[in-house]
Amino acid sequence: MDPNPTNFPILSYVMAKLPHITRTFSTSAPEFDIENPPEPEPKPREPYFELSEKMPHLKNPELISAMRRAVKDVAQTRSILQTLGTRPDHETVDTARFKLAEYDQSKPVSEELVTEYKNYKAVIALDEMHEAYERMVSAAEKRLERFYEAALAGVDLAEAEKEVNKDKDQEEVNEEVVGILKAAELGKGIARVDLSGRRLRILPEQFGRMKSLIVLNLSHNQLEAIPDSIAGLENLEELNLSANLLESLPDSIGLLLKLKILDVSGNKLAALPDSISHCRSLEELDAGFNKLTYLPTIMGFELVNLKRLSIHLNRIRYLPTSIGELKSLRLLDIHFNELHGLPPSIRGLTSLEILNLSSNFNDLTELPDTISELINLKELDLSNNQIHALPDNFGRLVNLTKLKLDENPLEIPPKEVVAAGVDAVRSYMIKRWDAILMEEEEKRKKEAEEQEEEDSLLARGTSWLNSMVSVVSGTVSGYLGGFGRSDADRHLNQEF
Repeated sequence: MDPNPTNFPILSYVMAKLPHITRTFSTSAPEFDIENPPEPEPKPREPYFELSEKMPHLKNPELISAMRRAVKDVAQTRSILQTLGTRPDHETVDTARFKLAEYDQSKPVSEELVTEYKNYKAVIALDEMHEAYERMVSAAEKRLERFYEAALAGVDLAEAEKEVNKDKDQEEVNEEVVGILKAAELGKGIARVDLSGRRLRILPEQFGRMKSLIVLNLSHNQLEAIPDSIAGLENLEELNLSANLLESLPDSIGLLLKLKILDVSGNKLAALPDSISHCRSLEELDAGFNKLTYLPTIMGFELVNLKRLSIHLNRIRYLPTSIGELKSLRLLDIHFNELHGLPPSIRGLTSLEILNLSSNFNDLTELPDTISELINLKELDLSNNQIHALPDNFGRLVNLTKLKLDENPLEIPPKEVVAAGVDAVRSYMIKRWDAILMEEEEKRKKEAEEQEEEDSLLARGTSWLNSMVSVVSGTVSGYLGGFGRSDADRHLNQEF
């Protein structure tokens, strides 16, 4: 019942200074045997807290007194729960919920069933009280931490107490979450929930039961994890988790098959789960300002409806080859990463209109030739990189209206052309490309002429060689032929 000293050290120390209420069941005093008096119950030893050595101000009686007042709600709740008993186990609670659901359908009328109904309601109420107490304990530890820090900084205890109570009032906004869940349990079809900026630290598992929810905004809180039960939001289309403390997303997020907009920007994510590729209805994904170093390998093959992908302010070095399969993508923002280049498959983004590759600094030194196949590209930001030359066929981007190239060591095109604007750059690159093509054509012609001349010389040489072979062959044949006839004649004469 008391807070765990490992998880809540300050609160445990303060609570140890408060009186405990012991739950008793006996209604009559035991018989007293004068000859064998019972041994006196040992006085409970005050627990030893190493914390008081690490935080010596806790020995200040005025500070402890103020802290006790700051957590009097925890002490009161603890006393009530000690009187009511321990928290029922999960099986008991689940059974109670199941029975209540049955009673709600049949509406019990007999006195016995009504009594059972009230008992099951009491079980659930007790469980909810324990759950609320656990949340209260966590919040109280945070309040005491701030209290001690204020005291350590020399802030007047009265002022520190006011500040802590102000924070406590803000934390009690969490009751709004409880109200939403209760409304959902009563069958109210809630489609939109906005809990942004409520300083929430925990999202209850019960949120996964809100089947009717379409939009959920949990941005600007202090959430460190999202429960797996979020997969139960089968109709959810928009989820905003931006500006929290998330280090990972649950794999179950891939079961949100109707999800269209997902914002997880401004967290501490080191990776996106591979299962996110299963959110095939996704149209917008913002994972900017995290700690991402890569994207899921197959996301391009699965997220066929994705129109906007923002992964700025991360540590991404390479994009997966499958990125080229995002045929519906219109915006790709990768600025402020560690991008070493783009895969040739980028040519597949034929619907892309806005591409931001700025501020990859020393890592981005060149672009693939296939970037010229982005026929619908309208805006391209390449500023703050180390690009020396644009691809030769860059002029094929005929729909480009905005181009940023500042802070690059560009040689092609020259700076004066860049200063003249996107049309000048395109015109320059088109002329350069034409010149390259003409030069290549001239080179091919020259190579063809040289080859033709070589073929002519070879043909003449072959003809002369053939004639010489014929002359020699004739001479040899004549000589051998005449010698053969002489032998034959002598042979015939001898026959006659």
